Amino acid sequence: MGKLDGKIAIITGGASGIGERMVDLFSREGAVVVAADINEAALEKVSQKPNVHGMKLNVTSDDDWAALAKEVNEKFGQIDILINNAGISSEKPYSDITLEDWQKMLAINGFGPFAGIKHVAPYMAARKQGAIVNISSYTAQIGQGFNHYSGSKGAVRAISKAAATTFGNQGIRVNTLFPGIIETPMTEALSSSKELLTHLIQATPLKRLGQPEDVARAALFLASDDASYITGAELVIDGGFSAQ
Repeated sequence: MGKLDGKIAIITGGASGIGERMVDLFSREGAVVVAADINEAALEKVSQKPNVHGMKLNVTSDDDWAALAKEVNEKFGQIDILINNAGISSEKPYSDITLEDWQKMLAINGFGPFAGIKHVAPYMAARKQGAIVNISSYTAQIGQGFNHYSGSKGAVRAISKAAATTFGNQGIRVNTLFPGIIETPMTEALSSSKELLTHLIQATPLKRLGQPEDVARAALFLASDDASYITGAELVIDGGFSAQ
């Protein structure tokens, strides 16, 4: 028996990286998973997996979110889980960040989760149950990264707290994950610098970088009934880096 038997889950950014690992784990645990992503080629591939339905979604589009939430609810009769995972990052120094850069980053990383909750929560509320997990970053908790990425992930942290208090009386739990540096295609540039990679590992108490599976399993816990009395919580997954 799986931890998510009978559940319907939406995972944004579900066609690659951490999102795809979540899709795999959630489906193995019994959920029917909607992998929502803007990458159509990657969606076609992930849709071949058992109990996985790929759906195109631009998380910055209010209309896309409204249509996807309605389609999923009509097709499956319920929405139990929403994982707001889709996001982008940037290594651009603060001195070069433009208003256009800021707006794009906040649209994807900030408005995306907000719009997801806005359109999915009402379907959850109708059944008085639901679990939402938002993916922020350890940079939203420590003084690292004076840039638009940290700003966007700080927005996710604030949105999550507010959503937890807003929707708790409707049976909806909202929690947040704060990953450190996780080995994914988004961070593959790190592997090109052996010196930087060694420094990061040595600066981490657990002496390794995080893996997508580390984040996926934390998301599974918060999305499952094992966390039925947990909302508004913040779980850091960074090997102890931010504890120093």
